[in-house]
Amino acid sequence: MTANKSSEAVNDPYIAMRFPEFRSYLAMRFLFTFAYQVQAVVVGWHIYQLTKDPLSLGLIGLAEAIPSITVTLYGGYIADKSDKKKLMIWIILAMLLSSLVLMLVSSSERLEYLGQKSVILIMYLMIFFVGIARGFYSPTAFTLLAQIIPRDHYANSSTWNSGIWQVASIMGPAVGGLLYAFSGITACFVVIVSFMAMALGCIVFFVKNYPPQFVPRENIFKSLSEGIKFVFNNKMILGALSLDMFSVFFGGAVALMPIFAHDILKVGSEGLGFLRAAPAAGAVITMFIMARYPPMNKPWRNLLLAVAGFGLSIICFGLSRNFYLSLVCLFFEGAFDSVSVIIRSTILQLLTPQEMRGRVSAVNGMFINSSNEIGAFESGATAKLMGTIPSVLFGGTMTLIIVFFTYLKTRKLVHLGLKQINRD
Repeated sequence: MTANKSSEAVNDPYIAMRFPEFRSYLAMRFLFTFAYQVQAVVVGWHIYQLTKDPLSLGLIGLAEAIPSITVTLYGGYIADKSDKKKLMIWIILAMLLSSLVLMLVSSSERLEYLGQKSVILIMYLMIFFVGIARGFYSPTAFTLLAQIIPRDHYANSSTWNSGIWQVASIMGPAVGGLLYAFSGITACFVVIVSFMAMALGCIVFFVKNYPPQFVPRENIFKSLSEGIKFVFNNKMILGALSLDMFSVFFGGAVALMPIFAHDILKVGSEGLGFLRAAPAAGAVITMFIMARYPPMNKPWRNLLLAVAGFGLSIICFGLSRNFYLSLVCLFFEGAFDSVSVIIRSTILQLLTPQEMRGRVSAVNGMFINSSNEIGAFESGATAKLMGTIPSVLFGGTMTLIIVFFTYLKTRKLVHLGLKQINRD
């Protein structure tokens, strides 16, 4: 009877959702991500409208990546040695303040008063502060999640965590694009600030305090080096992070969406919202499938296949001149990316010791942030040098080359199952 109950729990696709704190965590994750995604669309579109320069879109990614990467390791150290709830409250408050400043300076009245150059400079400065907050957010969220979910349910919680992020990533860009088109930028920031405030409430009122399990006995530099050494000594974790970093670095077509919406597909800010939402739509549908059929039977093989599919989807998107075909390509891009995220998150949760989660997550954050935000800069720079469409095709091709090179270097991992990985 006990064995049957255990088997039912393992096969229950909703097992993680049965924990009240996890549901509160997911609510925070949804509200926070929704607000962030609306802001990303609105800021990108607004700056491109002011500058008409592809490089300005790349600079948005760079302005966020530099501070995020700079503070991420320290953020992981602080996450390990701090109360997770209190730290998350301060992070969301910082994001809320940045959004309030963006709301104030982006209105037409402030544009006339301050001038275009000053407004753009302040917007980049706020993006810089968002990058600092994100450097602390990722390791803090990672350690908090591990506290509220038992180890046996990490794979299921990773699926739901990824899925709710993708749901917010569907709604956020779509709402941002439509709201910007019909109500203007100030209305967008009212929504952003409201959702940030609700995310804060989810943590303040519905999540317990979790004191640190790590008490540093050496200086900060030695503590940080422990997390770095752990990642670089674990072939599976290092391979997963490297594959994600380089593939997304070269496959970052999302940064160029305003150019596709405005100049190539000619669908305006409304179309931009749907283009930004399409990858997340694919990811959400995939998430529901993965909750029932986890991709962890041969995780490394499935990870390589997923990233290869991601690269092919990017190439197809670059070749498309039809809005609806472009949506389909982006849909599959998000579906393949969702599989890779679930696999990578589960591997990271299973193989990381409890007392090192913040620091290991910080190293993970450095890989991910560098691939996303610096990848956005790479996309903007290559679009300016070689043109928008050639830069997308180049990125997709490089992703496929990286997958093939990774396969050659990691053949021994391809046939390993989840139990073997966890045991090793």
